[in-house]
Parts: sequence; structure tokens; C-alpha cells
Amino acid sequence: MRLALAQIDSGTDTAHNLALIRTGFDDAAARGADLLLFPEYAMYEKKVVDGSFAAVAEPVDGPFASALRALAREHGIAVIAGMVEAHPDGAQPYNTLIGIDADGTLVGAYRKIHLYDAYGFRESQWISRPEPPRHVVMPIAGMHVGVMACNDLRHPTVASELSAAGADILAVCASWVPGPQKVDQWRVLAAARAIENVIVVAGVCQAPPVSIGTSLVIDPMGTVLGELGPRPDILCVDVDPDATTLARERAAD
Repeated sequence: MRLALAQIDSGTDTAHNLALIRTGFDDAAARGADLLLFPEYAMYEKKVVDGSFAAVAEPVDGPFASALRALAREHGIAVIAGMVEAHPDGAQPYNTLIGIDADGTLVGAYRKIHLYDAYGFRESQWISRPEPPRHVVMPIAGMHVGVMACNDLRHPTVASELSAAGADILAVCASWVPGPQKVDQWRVLAAARAIENVIVVAGVCQAPPVSIGTSLVIDPMGTVLGELGPRPDILCVDVDPDATTLARERAAD
């Protein structure tokens, strides 16, 4: 299975962000990708979460998701991407990851559980936590993909619960807040989740200035299979769908 990570630099112009996403699809298709990952908040992003996120929020059957479904069908590539989901009760929106298979079918949606309230940031002031919280493993691109959003990576129980629920791979879609040692923390935490659970981890991140870039794929033993720098780019890595199962069998010997 060829996995593509599209490291983009989303901003506040949703039409421009969709254009970036289309370019990512074009590039991934040219490289023969089966599954394409985009970061958290691929639909709309800025350096600080604020009330403008609610103003642009859409349902999971709205224009943004519909555009993703059309792009998936057009290119024959499954996709997971971050959006701002309107709350059905009119409360603050959700930070949501949606999964769409290569035929354009919506296969799942995950609402971020561990909102980023640290280092002066208060994501929970503007974004709702799901009630009840629900971990999601998406059947997509012939695999079972456990999805995580950014700060979820700091919580080992998320990865362990997704692994126990049958995930073949963990997809971490992030907009990792930059700062001292934040790139090192991103790498270490991604490797830790891979090693702890003996599972492939793919982390795709927004590019600077809003985030750190450094999208990467790590195998179940903690080896980095591919990594990007800070600039917008795309990373393609061939992943054996049975890599996690085979690694766990070897670990049990």
C-alpha cells in the first residue's frame, strides 16, 4: 500500500486550501498513492484558534467534505483530512478528521478528544470536546486506520485503544504548535507510540509558520521510513498492510 502524506500550509482562505488539497491529490496520483493524509485543520487554519473557526464550520456533508469526496473519486485515492465541523446543536465546532474511500464514500469521522490547552493556548475555549469521546478506526484503502489528531499523540492510551481495536496503522493528523524542542518532541512521541504498540505510525503536519512540518512515517520497531523538512511537500512511503501483524508476531517469539 502506497501511503502519501501531504504537508501543506493551510490558511484562512478555504478556497485556497482546497486548491492546495487538489494539488496534493494530483501529486499523490502521479506517485501511485492508495491513501493520502492531510493535516489537522486542512480546511481552515491560523496560528491561534479563535471565534473565526465557528464562522467557517461546516457539517460533514457540507461543501468541503463534498469537494474531498469528488477529488477522491476523480483520482481513485482514499483520503483522511482535517476540517472544522459545525456542532449540530449550535455550540462551538469540532476539530474533526474525516475519512473518504477511493470511491468517494465517507467511511468515518473522528472528533478530537484531547484539545490543546497548554503553553498559553486554549483550544477548548473555541472547540468542543465530543460527548461521549469516541476513538475511531476507519476501514479505508483496504486497511484499518486508527486516527489521532495532534495533541492525542501526547496521550498513550489513545494509541493503545486504537491498536487494541484492530488498527493496522495509526494516522496522526496534526498542526503541532512550534516552539523550543517541539520538533524533537514530535519525533520522540511518534516513535514512542509506534514502539509501545508495535504499529506503523504516520504523522502528517501543517507546514510553518503555523506549525513545524516534519511529517514522517515510522515502522513498528521505531525506524523512520521517511521524513520531510519544514517546507510544504509530499512524502510517499510503501507500507506493507501486514507490517504491524508481522512485527507483533516477531516480537512475540
